[in-house]
Amino acid sequence: MSADGIWAVVPAKDLAQAKRRLAGVLSVAERQAFARAMLEDVLVALARTPNLAGGLVVTRDAELAAVARSFGMQVIADLRHDGPNGAIALAATKLAAEGALGMIAIPADVPLASAAEIGEILTSVGSVPSVTLAPALADMGTNALALAPPDAIPPCFGPRSFFRHQEVALERGIEPHNLRLAGLGLDVDRPADLAQFIARPSATLSYACLEECGAVERLRAALSTAPDENTNPGTLQPLEGKG
Repeated sequence: MSADGIWAVVPAKDLAQAKRRLAGVLSVAERQAFARAMLEDVLVALARTPNLAGGLVVTRDAELAAVARSFGMQVIADLRHDGPNGAIALAATKLAAEGALGMIAIPADVPLASAAEIGEILTSVGSVPSVTLAPALADMGTNALALAPPDAIPPCFGPRSFFRHQEVALERGIEPHNLRLAGLGLDVDRPADLAQFIARPSATLSYACLEECGAVERLRAALSTAPDENTNPGTLQPLEGKG
């Protein structure tokens, strides 16, 4: 099938609640700025991806809604605010009702996502019904879910959701396409993810955000002492004077 009728869907959590699991290594203001920058990186990648029919950002945060509109995205008000599954299901219902051929749901915290990777997912979408998955490489969550039609399966985001999405697709008689993608594979949610992200400087707004606030060098030193990804973030001191 053609990718012309596939819409991008990005659920975006309120900035006030953004990246709480990074509370020990980034201050409140830094977490909010970083979350906004990551959303912008995702929207940049989508804007550079040919053959998308359009894009939807699902959020109730006024600042993020304004960012989305600046990229030409439509905004759906996430009044229930009950997590990514509810937000993506809301968008899927709207798109299905409007006759869209499909959708690709991408989280707002994958700053290394690229137009090339998103395009690879789009080209994998076959005849309807179709399901394509790109896993989170660290914990086998789902960092991209392409569906044709938009409601081919319900979203099941959460721990190890890559496997749950596969199960649901197979239960409905759909053989899922699975793509391991390096950029989309990294969602920055925990200190270990952040350490991986800053280990390799990138030409992203997210990396620039951390550099501009002076966080990169300090984070490299602090995160290198963390024994594993389950380190209590309270043991890592946040930057002074950053709010």
